[in-house]
Amino acid sequence: MAKRTFVYGATILFAANFLNRILGFIYQYLIMTHIGGEAYGLFNMVFPVYMMALVLTTAGIPLAVSKMVSEALSLDNLARMQNIFRLSLTFLSFSGGFVAISLFFLSPYLADHIFPDPRVLRVFLVCTPAILIVSISSAFRGYFQGLQNMVPTALSQISEQILRVLIGFSAAIYLAPRGAEWAATGLALGMLAGEVMGLIVISIHYQLKKIKSYKDEPIPSVFQVYKELFTLSSPVTAGRLISTGLSSLDAMLIPQRLQIAGYTAREATTLFGQLGGSAFTLLTFPSVFTFALATSLVPAISEASARNQHYVVKARSSEAIRLTILLGLPCLLILFYFANPLTAFFKSQNIAPILRILTLGGIFSYLQQTTTGILQGLGKVYIPVIHSIISALLRIPILYVLTAQPTWGLTGTALAYVFGFFIMALLNIGALIRYTGMPLDLQRFFLQPISAGIGMMLLFKLTITIAESRSWFVLIQIIIGLICYFAILILNGGITLNDLRKLPWLGKYIPV
Repeated sequence: MAKRTFVYGATILFAANFLNRILGFIYQYLIMTHIGGEAYGLFNMVFPVYMMALVLTTAGIPLAVSKMVSEALSLDNLARMQNIFRLSLTFLSFSGGFVAISLFFLSPYLADHIFPDPRVLRVFLVCTPAILIVSISSAFRGYFQGLQNMVPTALSQISEQILRVLIGFSAAIYLAPRGAEWAATGLALGMLAGEVMGLIVISIHYQLKKIKSYKDEPIPSVFQVYKELFTLSSPVTAGRLISTGLSSLDAMLIPQRLQIAGYTAREATTLFGQLGGSAFTLLTFPSVFTFALATSLVPAISEASARNQHYVVKARSSEAIRLTILLGLPCLLILFYFANPLTAFFKSQNIAPILRILTLGGIFSYLQQTTTGILQGLGKVYIPVIHSIISALLRIPILYVLTAQPTWGLTGTALAYVFGFFIMALLNIGALIRYTGMPLDLQRFFLQPISAGIGMMLLFKLTITIAESRSWFVLIQIIIGLICYFAILILNGGITLNDLRKLPWLGKYIPV
């Protein structure tokens, strides 16, 4: 079996996620310009609850599967590897079916008593079957990620997103004349269709690339496998339940607190839709890399840890943090300087000041994702859970108080998020240093990217008036700024030939 590095896997997932984000940008543009923030706000109210249901269903099993498959592969125990996958698939199929059916019948009660807007009922009903589909898909994705083969996951994500855009926008446009709640239902139909396509693609890939185990290999007992799966997954489940629970709380709290600040129910729903559909869509764009990196790090760190290769663990952790900062910083500078034209693209220009505030904490948001992946790979899955609880206890009161103030509103919401990002990242990095002994390389982590960022900012400052007078020049200015940033990194040693050699396809052409 071909050996893959975590940088290779991260690059594959990055390419797929980057394409998905481009499609997502197009989708968000179509939604905000042709359907409106109100419909997206209704859909966005349901989505965190839907994600919480998925966390309950999958119970952190995919991450545990990834870790256990990686360890079994490193010991050449293919029978154990296949048994882990089959048992996890069985569990996820049953749990997915149970939660989907339960939520379908509970939907009317939840719409009337839990959500701030009862119009979400149809959206919720359409989302429930997707829980079963995603649960089954997650078993396949955990298996392939454990093999450090990110191609099946990448292909399923791309096909899923393409169908989501096509079906979601078409259905929303068709149903929009009936009202915002019907348009939101169309978006949910697109999500359901996309998840079905993703499952079809990844299951076909599994059948084509099925690995056969040797007959004389020992097969672990069902009890042993499930015990290990749940031991590894329970802290992840707790962490994700807290994360999705907080997202659900935000989805209910922010519109309610905005109404207290003086907005009508429709205005509050629209503002909440613009916050998610515009500001957070832009802020999370760079996380296409940090998500790919975190996903690839779990099996890569697990493998090195299982072999007691402490130097490899330290080196991979340091490299992951460095790459997160190198790639996240220029994206945040672009979002800060071009907040007005970028939010105007989504017909949400009043959100531009909110986006600028969020970018101040953006790098901590990306770092918390990467460091969480490293800690999970080390088996310290409970550490990010504790840290997320601490950051939430500090963030929620700030959000609750400031969002309801007429002079603050969404500005207060953004400041609360920035503070939460900072606390979570700081705690994760502290734990990482404590458990791996990884040093904080001042030059490579801070000085080199910051010097490149200063050069990029100076270029933007010199040409910002041109961009404001000619909107088409924004794209050219961004490209020139990125070239300037990476050129400075090459000159100051922030990017080396060794870094470029690790890239798939292109790396083999870099001279030694």
